[in-house]
Amino acid sequence: MKKVFLSCCLVAGLIACTSTKKIVSKSINNTLSSPFYDNQFTGVLFIDATSKDTLYKQNSDRYFTPASNTKIFTLYAALNTLPNRIPALCYIQQNDTLYIEGTGDPSFLHPYVKDSTVFKFLQKQKNIALYTGNFKDERFGPGWSWEDYGYYYSPERSAFPTHGNVILMTNGTETPVVPSYFKDSVIRSSSEINREEHRNLFYFDTTRTDTLEVPFKTSDTTLKAILEKELKTNITLAKEMPVGVKQTLYGIAADSLYIRLMHESDNFIAEQLLLLSASETTDTLHSKLAITNTLNHLLPNLPQEPKWVDGSGLSRYNLFTPQSMVYVLELLYKEVPKERLYTIFPSGGVSGTLDNWYGSDSKPYLYAKSGSLGNNYCLSGYLLTKSGKTVIFSFMNNHFRNPTSEVKAKMEQLFESIRDTY
Repeated sequence: MKKVFLSCCLVAGLIACTSTKKIVSKSINNTLSSPFYDNQFTGVLFIDATSKDTLYKQNSDRYFTPASNTKIFTLYAALNTLPNRIPALCYIQQNDTLYIEGTGDPSFLHPYVKDSTVFKFLQKQKNIALYTGNFKDERFGPGWSWEDYGYYYSPERSAFPTHGNVILMTNGTETPVVPSYFKDSVIRSSSEINREEHRNLFYFDTTRTDTLEVPFKTSDTTLKAILEKELKTNITLAKEMPVGVKQTLYGIAADSLYIRLMHESDNFIAEQLLLLSASETTDTLHSKLAITNTLNHLLPNLPQEPKWVDGSGLSRYNLFTPQSMVYVLELLYKEVPKERLYTIFPSGGVSGTLDNWYGSDSKPYLYAKSGSLGNNYCLSGYLLTKSGKTVIFSFMNNHFRNPTSEVKAKMEQLFESIRDTY
């Protein structure tokens, strides 16, 4: 009798589970079949994190412009190549001179990521020679918009960034220009542009009440000048590093960068993390090396090989499928403790780019990365249901003409339905 009872319970459980999946699938299908989605390209995949069952899929093997969902792949590359503390600097001491080269670490004097490890280390040195020849990449990523050079979200990439490779301009403070090296390069008047395209000449409207953040044009001579002013010592530009074993100085906790990467969708940190990843496996800082290593060695079994060209997703050349997004999210779910994983990802209604969406009256139920470009909005991550299940998903919307807020509202209704019924 006991065996019969257990068998009946098992059958009943399977029937209930199947019924629930059908209800969820029907609900999603009804939403995506509405006229709202007729004139856009939509791809979705929802899977149960434990059973691996597919709850729903539509165009999940098709390619989409992912925007900042690209950062999920960048995060995976960083987590699997970088140590718990970021390699901040490589150096060789030769006689009385310290030869240094950058690793791509973005944290040196960064306005929002506070870490003074490298600064304090260099302050103690008398003779410093800076080598930047290990940077073989371009200052901008493939497919970036040329006219974005003056906007905060598009700083240049470099081997040894300082101050996030941006200048901050503010009214009514003791430090109106940071770094102060550029204080005489700011014209205080209104202008349609924030900076001259080919030189570090900036414009700041004195009626502004906020802080204006503008990328500066990087070069070896500019970096040298900024370092000399900040460290109050002379810096020599070295043509090469001496022969010998390089020492590594480790700095900020890696998770500090990962959290800002995902919560603030920080493009600069994304790009520099790829350079850091390349520096860990080669002597050359080039994002393509990190991408190739990740796809060939860390993710050789992706359902569909992406076209992956940068770390941030600024480029419209990037092409990823919902299946590949879910594949990487599933690996993260298995490899990273949940408390850490959900701390790195923004939580709906609480933090980062999701603070005004996908909220709950109680604890958060959605942990995901958004991605936005003109007429594109994607969201990929983890949905926790009221029954205790976890759903891994990727929801990609391309080429819509409705306001993005309406797209988000439709998605929110669908997510809440899954949360409440599955």
